[in-house]
Order: sequence, then C-alpha cells, then structure tokens
Amino acid sequence: MKDVRAVGLAKAFGTGPAVDGLDFVVDAGSIVTLLGPSGCGKTTTLRIIAGLERPDAGDVYVGGRLLTSASQGIFLNPEKRRMGMVFQTYAIWPHMSVFENIAFPLRARRRPPAEIRERVMAVLETIGLEGFHDRPAPMLSGGQQQRVALGRALVADPEVLLLDEPFSNLDARLREEMRFELKELQARVGVTTLFVTHDQAEAMILSDRVLVMNSGRIAQEGTPRQIYEEPCTRFVMDFLGQVDHITARVGRAADGAYVARLDGVDGAQVLLTPGERWREGEAAVLAIRSADVRLRPASADGQWPGTVVSAVYLGDRVEYVVEVGSALVRASGPAGEPLGKGTSVRLEIPPGAIRAWPADR
Repeated sequence: MKDVRAVGLAKAFGTGPAVDGLDFVVDAGSIVTLLGPSGCGKTTTLRIIAGLERPDAGDVYVGGRLLTSASQGIFLNPEKRRMGMVFQTYAIWPHMSVFENIAFPLRARRRPPAEIRERVMAVLETIGLEGFHDRPAPMLSGGQQQRVALGRALVADPEVLLLDEPFSNLDARLREEMRFELKELQARVGVTTLFVTHDQAEAMILSDRVLVMNSGRIAQEGTPRQIYEEPCTRFVMDFLGQVDHITARVGRAADGAYVARLDGVDGAQVLLTPGERWREGEAAVLAIRSADVRLRPASADGQWPGTVVSAVYLGDRVEYVVEVGSALVRASGPAGEPLGKGTSVRLEIPPGAIRAWPADR
C-alpha cells in the first residue's frame, strides 16, 4: 500500500483558479474524501492526481515517488501511474461482456491469457459478480455496472483508487446500498482511495478523513465526526447538514460572559465561545442543524418558545417549521398526529448544537 501526497497544487482555467495551493496526504490504505459543492475544484484535483490534468504549480507523490512536478517539468503519463479510476459515467463498453470489460486493462498491458482469466475471476468474486462473466454489459443493472467499473479499476492491482462521484447515476436506495458495499470492499482490498463527492452522507459513511473544499481551497479537514461536530467556518457548517440561521445581538450576561440574544424573543440567549473576539452590541448569526432540534409542548421546559408554521409527516417522525421571533427553525417531533398551525411549542436544543459567528465575518 502506498500513500498519496499533494504539495502546493494549483490549476487555473480562464478567469480564476480551480485549485489554489492544495496540500494534503492520503494515508496508505485509507479513504480520504474531497467534499464540496460543484465548482469547488475537487474533480480538477482528482484529475491532477490521476495525470489527466497538468497542474500550473505543485507536486504529486505516491509512496515517495514523484509523479508530477510543475517546477521540475516532471509529468508521468496516466497509464504509468498504477492508478485505477471510476468516473461518474462508468464507461462500460456495451459490445463487451462483463469479463471482457474487466479484462481490458490487463489486455492493454498484454498480460498472458491465463493470468488475465485468473485475475478477472478473482475480481468478480471480490465485487460479488461471480457467475456473471459471460453476461452482456447492457443486461446489467446500474448497480452491477458500477461494480464492473470498480472491478476494472481494481483488476490491475493499482496502488491508488480514484473515485469521481461514482454513485451519482444510481437511484437513492441503490446509492445507499453501494456506499456500504464500497466501504466493505475497500477494507478487504486495502487500496489507498481518494473519493470525490458533493454528498455529505457519502463522505460521512465512507471516509477515514474528509477534506471540505471551497473555491479551490481546503476549508477544513478532519474525521467525519470532527468536521460535523466542530465546523470551523460558516461554510463548513452550512454544507454539512440542514442548517437554519437566526440573527442575534451580542450582549453581556450578569457574570460578564458574552451571550447572543435572539431578536424578538424575550429571555432567549446563547452563551458564546470565550475564544472568539466578540464585541458587545454587534450582530451575530446563530447556525442550528435541524437534526439537533426537538419540538416539545408549550408546557414543557425548553429553551425557546415558538409557534408552529407547518408540519410534514415523515413516517418515523413529524418535521415542523417553527416561528421563533423573526426566524424560522426546522424541528422534529414524535410520530403521530401533527400539531396544527399556530400551536404554541418549545424547542429543545442540546448544548453545543448551536454555532455562532459574527455577522460580518
């Protein structure tokens, strides 16, 4: 197993940078995900690692071997990098059988027929398609075609596996199944993997580490738990989960601590992080993930009073929109008959579930 190291990667197209000075490491045998919205530079980064793009600056190493160096004029062609890649479109050849699709990289390398058969049959077993070797590719389901693409990427024993949103063409149920299958497959094979997605759930399920990208740069990196529970910027907070924003004003509590008081809600306030340079009287933005908010009756103890604006029954729960002062907050309540519009309620929000940032920063 080999690690991947990117140092100072940069690439510009047209008017601005697509990748802007990236440094990161994918540890040997791990899965690292580049997570971000469309246009953030994640696919360009993957293509630079694969050798499908030449960077304007920076170096790429695999296991200490220098593959790309813009300053030294080094650029190893993609076919010599020992990398397997799966694209958004699986590029399965319809005129070939499953066996022929998976065998293609080995035949391109002119491996002996006996070795090709042995490797292909072993990969078919690994990806759960044993017995499908003679099946015409067009007769496969979407999930099976995705497995064939993975098999073709793995058959030549790559040092690195690169995945560019491989589940984007699958329906929601199959996409969820394939996430867990890929995680299990990667653990068995142990190949170093760099995964690109805009889907938070995929990143949370699959990754050992996540690099959240924005405008060609890494906004935050860490374990899935770290970036979800400890977002360092408003962008990261907003991108990871369903988030509501509430305006507030910074004030001082009786003990001198800084608090954010909600606009239009008497007595509703949030203790602010001491390390931030707060200024009394300045505007603040409170960010709350709706998954953390629970709805309780008006008679129950709760942090904030509110009024139900709408309710949607989702089977295992009811999801509400609640008016809190001048803000709208999404919250979950127990399954059953939804509370009607105009019902007074209270919101229960666990400690640490609210993040605050100065409104102008």
